[in-house]
Amino acid sequence: MKHLFSTRKLIVLAAACMLSAGTLWAEINPKPFIVPELKEWKGAEGMTQLSGNIVVKSSKLNAVAQALAADYKEMFGKELTIKKGKAKAGDIVLTLANKELGAEGYKLEIGETVNVVSPTAQGAFWATRTLLQMSEQNAQRELPRGVTTDKPEYKLRGFMIDCGRKFFSIDYLRNLTKVMAYYKMNALQVHLNDNGFRQFFGNDWNKTQAAFRLECDTYPGLTAKDGSYTKQEFIDLQKLGEQNYVEIIPEIDVPAHSLAFTQYKPEIGSKEYGMDHLDLFNPETYKFVDGLFAEYLSGKEPVFRGKRVHIGTDEYSNAKKEVVEKFREFTDHYIKYVEKFGKQAMVWGALTHAKGETPVKSENVVMNCWFNGYANPKDMKEQGYKLVSIPDGLVYLVPAAGYYYDYLNCEYLYNSWTPAVIGNQTFEENDPAIEGGMFAVWNDHVGNGITTKDVHHRVYPALQTLAVKCWTGKKTQLPYAEFNEKRQKLSEAPGVNELGRLGEKGSVVLQQAAVAPNSKLGAEEIGYDYAVSFTLDGKQEDKGTVLFKSKNATFYLADPKEGKLGFEREGYLNTFNYRVEPGKTVTLTIEGNNRMTRLLVDGKVKEQLDPKPLYVVRDQDRAHYQVEGASPYEPIVYQPTEKINYQRTLVFPLAQAGQFKSAVKNLKVTVQ
Repeated sequence: MKHLFSTRKLIVLAAACMLSAGTLWAEINPKPFIVPELKEWKGAEGMTQLSGNIVVKSSKLNAVAQALAADYKEMFGKELTIKKGKAKAGDIVLTLANKELGAEGYKLEIGETVNVVSPTAQGAFWATRTLLQMSEQNAQRELPRGVTTDKPEYKLRGFMIDCGRKFFSIDYLRNLTKVMAYYKMNALQVHLNDNGFRQFFGNDWNKTQAAFRLECDTYPGLTAKDGSYTKQEFIDLQKLGEQNYVEIIPEIDVPAHSLAFTQYKPEIGSKEYGMDHLDLFNPETYKFVDGLFAEYLSGKEPVFRGKRVHIGTDEYSNAKKEVVEKFREFTDHYIKYVEKFGKQAMVWGALTHAKGETPVKSENVVMNCWFNGYANPKDMKEQGYKLVSIPDGLVYLVPAAGYYYDYLNCEYLYNSWTPAVIGNQTFEENDPAIEGGMFAVWNDHVGNGITTKDVHHRVYPALQTLAVKCWTGKKTQLPYAEFNEKRQKLSEAPGVNELGRLGEKGSVVLQQAAVAPNSKLGAEEIGYDYAVSFTLDGKQEDKGTVLFKSKNATFYLADPKEGKLGFEREGYLNTFNYRVEPGKTVTLTIEGNNRMTRLLVDGKVKEQLDPKPLYVVRDQDRAHYQVEGASPYEPIVYQPTEKINYQRTLVFPLAQAGQFKSAVKNLKVTVQ
């Protein structure tokens, strides 16, 4: 009996040791995947299920709590209740404290409760973006226990969008603001005026595309006819930015890129350097530009609400010393002019290109350093400018142009770039002269068929990548391949789906046995890559007959011009060489990605709409191959050098069926 007792005792002791060892080796939560990557993480054991309550410890954080509750419901369909008092298990607790974290830093401790501590509402708001990203990666919306102290490496983390050459709706800019906020990007520079390249418009300045996108009372008729923003829309955009801690920086670009202004008032255009240049020697130029800025900066509640205004100063001629000095005088004048209204001036770097003797104010002026030949960053630092790193050779998107980047090289940027790298110059990390970094999209090739959806498809991965590099800087630990895989699974932002993502690759996201005319389909659209197939019992259709439509696009059974199968989006009509045949039953499939749209008939490719080169034909491009005098006849042929790559992509519309006569059956929508 004594031996048996000893054996049992040993068994119990062994079991206890095993239990103890199991506890000792329980899994510690690894760093959660967040964009931008958390600066540090100390994992703990276990997960926390939210109670549904947000406890607010300071009234200054009420708006942050309300935003979190609204976004949580938008994303997950669950209400969060805002309350005061003592926190209980699973509560989110928002506290205003710890000034050492800086203006945007926060501490997040996930245990029995979820504690957010920040000295500012902005820092607390960024913490809620982290919580939302954590939540969407867990099916039960549980949060991994652990502690992070997180704050940005750089103060300014931004994106510049060229709305002058391509109009983007105010709805898109609002969604873009939300996307930026979700990834802790805090500056959206809106380039409000610009113009196309003259060679694509018959070398005629009067026919060349130019636009100023903002409602204007001072100069009636100046505002672009093909798309603009009312003052109230732009004010509301800035207010949305304020709510999401994204600064909207308006840019009026002068004295170059100014064709919209000289088309309106030709006498202020430069006869020597081109009508896209303002005449700097004409006093009327200053009266005009003064009046333009004053309209948006004057009054108790000006249209430009934010602390900064960008005045352009990009790419003016430096052909003569006198024009260089005048350009410097012009730049200095408008820096001080916007400062009179209490604004901080921002400029494009140009003062190496325009090196001269006329002083240009540098104190408290922010300069976008885009090309070192135009503004040598080290020289600009010495002169006292605050620098924004936006090197064209690394972070310029120019969609489908064939130069710069169609898509940014995100792998290189992720592995090798921070805002401390400006062209061929590298500063110390956190150099106080460098405010931060940005990237840009320039829509140089006006009329090339690129849509907002196409631009966004290019912007989104760049935005996620730059978010990491401007917040986490060189301290990233995750390999790029893992980052790139995981980033694609995150939402764009609460309530935002500009990419039209509906499901995982290979999944059928919509299926109907029959589609009735004018019926709702249950989805707005599907983005790249997709396949939409259906059986069609053909009947005679009138020109303009719609098959499917959304707010962004229309797919025709018979297009308005020729009665062919085709689609229209943003004013561009594209057709397949195919017509519905009355009395014939076929299976049609439309496949689309970010490069092409393809039609298959009964499983066989009928036509693929790839990018289409469109050439400028000019007299100087005429080709002469025959020996002069060898023949009285010479073909009139050309070897053009200028072209645009016309894009024929489609984010497929699925919101509503049109009014058609044919029978549409077996609809199937698949993510490819």
